[in-house]
Amino acid sequence: MLHFRIIEYGSCDYQDMVALRDVILRKPLGLTFTPDYLQQEISDFLLGCYTKGNDNDKEILIGCCILSPVDETTIQLRQMAVDQAYQGRGIGSGIISFAEQQAVQNGFTTLMMHARKTAAGFYEKLGYKIHGNEFTEVGIAHYEMMKAL
Repeated sequence: MLHFRIIEYGSCDYQDMVALRDVILRKPLGLTFTPDYLQQEISDFLLGCYTKGNDNDKEILIGCCILSPVDETTIQLRQMAVDQAYQGRGIGSGIISFAEQQAVQNGFTTLMMHARKTAAGFYEKLGYKIHGNEFTEVGIAHYEMMKAL
């Protein structure tokens, strides 16, 4: 059973989120998070996907993303990550759905992202469209993608 919720910046859940993003998104590229980088997330929407652990008492974080307001109508999805043990099970789609709900509830009408080229097909299946040309970010190919909510 999956459970989606907002994560409080600086909390234990937030530390779990940073650790998951580090393993999935940063370490494979030889990158790390700096305190200054993480400080910028203080006013973002931090979203987590949880499931029950083996003991069925404690929930464990298995996926996450960040929503960063761009302007009054547009919000950017960033740092989307799903634990490798749970990839391919629809968790990413669930996180996107939850993120879209949060964006709409907070008055945003467009969700945009810088999607890794390898993930563009995943986002296209969820209704996102590529805008502009391929570009390089953190050393890998990306596309800007958008969806009207």
